[in-house]
Amino acid sequence: MKYAVTGVTGHFGSVALKELAQLVPAKDIIALARNVEKAKQMVPEGIEIRPGDYMQPGDLHNALKGVDRLLLVSSQPGGALPRIQQHLNVLTAARNEGVRFIAYTSFPHADTAKGALAYDHKMTETAIKNTAIQHAFLRNNWYLENELSVINGAKAGQTVSYSAGDGKVGWTLERFYAEAAAKVLATETPKEVYEFAGPSHTYQELAAAIETAIGQKVNVAQVNDDQYQAQLIEAGLDKNVAEALVMIQMLIREGDLTEATNDLSEVLGRPLPDLATAIKTLIQ
Repeated sequence: MKYAVTGVTGHFGSVALKELAQLVPAKDIIALARNVEKAKQMVPEGIEIRPGDYMQPGDLHNALKGVDRLLLVSSQPGGALPRIQQHLNVLTAARNEGVRFIAYTSFPHADTAKGALAYDHKMTETAIKNTAIQHAFLRNNWYLENELSVINGAKAGQTVSYSAGDGKVGWTLERFYAEAAAKVLATETPKEVYEFAGPSHTYQELAAAIETAIGQKVNVAQVNDDQYQAQLIEAGLDKNVAEALVMIQMLIREGDLTEATNDLSEVLGRPLPDLATAIKTLIQ
């Protein structure tokens, strides 16, 4: 059985690869990377490295020769080639080379989510189904790392502002999602869909957890979307970036990131740390 992981020089892919190496022999693992030289400095010994640029279809066919099970880590939006086309390049190569299983890092409730951020993931899930390859959709909720600027701002005495209302988010550390992805890849009979998330919390609860983690008072302010965007721009963010962050706040307010399953802790085989503990881990 040959396993392959894409994007191994990124944080998610590198953690997943190292976890996979604890579960199956290194000689059975193939690491796919856009930057092979960088990968050589990071990939555990005994793992084969192949070029795996999502924008190079020829490389992808060679990269997936002999691969049975593939972890497809979704690419970042905004590249020279649309993200959905990058994913389609991988899927075409996977189908042509006889890959038998694909685990794909997707978006929470991707099949029903209405926000623009879910679109590429919804399309990719549909494309995977159309390949007729066995698959598992790893619908990852929010990484706590996404809030690092908020956490660091609170440490510096800044107010935690948000416009998400009472909407909840399943924050936890990115590495837990990556570890779970590797475990699903190594599982003989995985589920088709995993809604991966930590326990759901509001921004008010996030601020309280930050307060506990850093041991100092944290000020919190709920604002409207216009005020939130104005604060981001005043802080130096580009208008397009600020608009994207407001969109995420709207997504949260509408409940798209609220989650109630235990899929993540069940796959990991252990409970997740509480939010304050996870924040302490992150800032350390």
